[in-house]
Amino acid sequence: MGKKINIAIDGYSSSGKSSLARSISKQFKMKYIDTGAMYRSITYLLLKNSIDSSNFEESEKKIEQIINDCNIEYSYNNKKNISETILNGARCDEHIRKNYVSEFVSIVSKSKKVRDFMIAKQKEIASNKNVVMDGRDIGTVVIPDAEIKFFIQADLHVRAKRRFKQAQDESLTFKEVVENLKFRDNQDMMRENSPLKKAKDSVVLNNTNINFEELKNQAFNIIRKKNENHN
Repeated sequence: MGKKINIAIDGYSSSGKSSLARSISKQFKMKYIDTGAMYRSITYLLLKNSIDSSNFEESEKKIEQIINDCNIEYSYNNKKNISETILNGARCDEHIRKNYVSEFVSIVSKSKKVRDFMIAKQKEIASNKNVVMDGRDIGTVVIPDAEIKFFIQADLHVRAKRRFKQAQDESLTFKEVVENLKFRDNQDMMRENSPLKKAKDSVVLNNTNINFEELKNQAFNIIRKKNENHN
């Protein structure tokens, strides 16, 4: 990569945006920030502190205290070749992928206090450039001036099959995964603060009928072309 740029990737849950972001990070030597993992970490932390996710208004002060005291970092695991989420000094990836966290993460994400905290942190990270970041509001809110923006789409049942394979909860059924994704899609698109939507200048990549290698190659070609124009 020549000139340092930022890449914003938005899309639906389990659409492949995180896998794409990791591949871009590795190929172009950019820092990868998984904002979904950040929201999952906060959700896990709030549930761990017995916050009632169905009644946030009564817990606003406690939520504010918890998020102000929390520290989210990333550590690259060379053996596994992955970026791991560190919450208050402890690795938490195993916990934040559990279904009970998945059920509440979109509800937690609706909280203005949580989103304001997260967006400020994400903007700070992106200000140094050379970042690829994926989420729901990256190209519209977090880094609207990103040099490249992708919006990733895929059919609901295709996404559900992917999530079902990834699920660490063996008691989870495919039907439950489908229903969870439907719920999350609705929550993400309808929330008042930073809803999921495509930025006007985003490039749409639909991977319903193509494999990941094809998706990756489409994105890589766009990035290379952009990089050539910058040099």
